[in-house]
Amino acid sequence: MARILLSLRGKKLLVHLGLGLFGLVMLYPLLWMVSSSFKPDGLIFREQGLIPTSVTGRNYAEGWNALSSPFSHYVVNSLIVTGGAVLGNLTACSLAAYAFARMEFPLKRLWFAVMLGSIMLPVQVVIVPQYILFKQLHWINTFYPLIVPKFLATDAFFVFLMVQFIRTLPRDLDEAARIDGAGHWRVFSRIILPLSLPALATTAIFTFIWTWNDFLGQLIFLTEPEKQTVPVALRTFLDSTGQSSWGPMFAMSVLSLGPIFGFFLAGQKYLVRGVAVTGLK
Repeated sequence: MARILLSLRGKKLLVHLGLGLFGLVMLYPLLWMVSSSFKPDGLIFREQGLIPTSVTGRNYAEGWNALSSPFSHYVVNSLIVTGGAVLGNLTACSLAAYAFARMEFPLKRLWFAVMLGSIMLPVQVVIVPQYILFKQLHWINTFYPLIVPKFLATDAFFVFLMVQFIRTLPRDLDEAARIDGAGHWRVFSRIILPLSLPALATTAIFTFIWTWNDFLGQLIFLTEPEKQTVPVALRTFLDSTGQSSWGPMFAMSVLSLGPIFGFFLAGQKYLVRGVAVTGLK
C-alpha cells in the first residue's frame, strides 16, 4: 500500500512540475515585457535574461508623455469604447438569446442557423462594407462604429453562448410566472436575467478583453490622434519620432494590461461557471 501511495504521489508531483514548467513557458513573453520595461533601450535586445543589469523607471515617465496627449487620454478613450461595447452586448445579446431560447416565431430555426453562420465570417470580409456604411452616416472618427453595432446583437458568439445557458434553465419557472400573469418582458427581467448572471459575466469579460485589445477596427475607424485608443497609441511608439521607442512602448504595454487583469479577476468565478455550464449543455 505504501508503495502504491508513493507512486501516486510521484506521478502527481511530476504532473505538477510539468504544468509549472508549461506555465512558465506561457508566461515568459509577459515576464520579458515587464523586464524590458525597466531596461534602457540599448539593453533591451542585448540582454537575454529576465533580470536586468541596469534598472530604470525612465521608460514609464517618457512613455506617459511621449505622444501628442498623455497616455491617460488614450486609456479613457479605450474605456469609453470598451464600456459601450460591454453594455451593448449585455443588453442586445441577452434579448436575442431569450427570443431564440424561449419564444416561437416564423423561421426560427433558419434565423438561428443564419446567426451561427455569421460566426464563420472573418472580420476582414465585412470591414469594407461597414466602412462604406459608416462613412455615409458620417461616423468615421467617432466612437459610434465601435459601439452602436453592439446594441444590434452583431456578436453572434455571445448570443449562442447565452442561448445555451438559458436552455439549461427549467421552463417550469416561466410557466409559473405566466400563471401569475407575467409577460415575456417580466419573465425575462425578473427570472431569466438574474439566473443568467454567469453567462452575462462571461459575455462581459470576453467583450472587455476583445474590445480592449482590438487593433484593426479602431485603426480603421479612428484616424484622428485625439480619438485613438490604447492599441493604436501603442503602435505609434514605433514611428512617432522616426525611430522605435521600445522601452516606453513596453512600459505603456504593461500599464495597459492592468484593466484587463482587474476585470478578469473580478469576474473569474462567474466566468468559470458560465463556460462550464454552457460547455456541458
